[in-house]
Amino acid sequence: MPSTESAPRPGGAGALAGRTVARAGYGAMQLERLHDDRGAAVALLRRAFDLGVDHVDTAQFYGNGFVNEIIREAVRPGDDVLVASKVGADPDPGGPIPLRLAQRPEELRASVEDNLRALGLDRIPLVNLRRADRRPGVVAEGDQLVDLDDQLAVMTALRDEGKIGAIGLSSVTLDVLRRALPAGIACVQNAYSLVGRDDEDMLELCVAEDIAWVPFFPLGGAFPGLPKVTDEPAVQTTARELGRTPAQIGLAWLLHRAPNVHLIPGTANADHLAGNVSAGEIVLDGETLATLDAVLSRSLDATLGG
Repeated sequence: MPSTESAPRPGGAGALAGRTVARAGYGAMQLERLHDDRGAAVALLRRAFDLGVDHVDTAQFYGNGFVNEIIREAVRPGDDVLVASKVGADPDPGGPIPLRLAQRPEELRASVEDNLRALGLDRIPLVNLRRADRRPGVVAEGDQLVDLDDQLAVMTALRDEGKIGAIGLSSVTLDVLRRALPAGIACVQNAYSLVGRDDEDMLELCVAEDIAWVPFFPLGGAFPGLPKVTDEPAVQTTARELGRTPAQIGLAWLLHRAPNVHLIPGTANADHLAGNVSAGEIVLDGETLATLDAVLSRSLDATLGG
């Protein structure tokens, strides 16, 4: 059994939801790709723990509950893994995309209960409220346009009841984060990468408020037409010079960007997993960082036509 006390912390140690965890974590969404080989999915997650990962990011709508079931099976007593989930959408396996928005307060509560049952937990250490008022992803309309205060009221009630440990936010604007601060926000998950730095002001606010910054799409390119970090000549050159992959350089840049950054790259491949985790070992000197910082950042909204 891996020991979080003896294993190295990939990427160093960082604060998240009142815990100290490795800054290089694991985003579990890609485990769905192993749906036909449950044993391989469990083994991959166990391998992450062996490598020192102790922060796993999930959601009930990942694989219609399959991913949460794998986490429940893989996490053993003594692993001391921080499981973070998210609400704001529910599985919709028969729909045009495999999820549907679930933004209303009663839906948020039901989603937390679904996560608790699937994960086999009495309390989820961190639950992110996935808003739907900005791209990428589905944008709310109709009865899914829900006021932030109504959502935070149910999230804080769930925290007071002990069903969740901390509240995070996902896909939010700077104004929404500022409005939410009095509720006590543990982390923000927004799309952010070397080639997509729309939210620099929000990152600065998170540093000032001791809020963890957990970027999704950390290498860009998650949707057609979006730029990819690994396509950048400066990234490719740095990778060659350091004997690393372009993906590792993109992840290492994020860890160097600010002390509150936590990574949750996902993969269903054991070699890619090891490469992602070992990105936390990479040291980028001042000259290299300046070269990477000079890479053009493209506005996500402009790229997506929003």
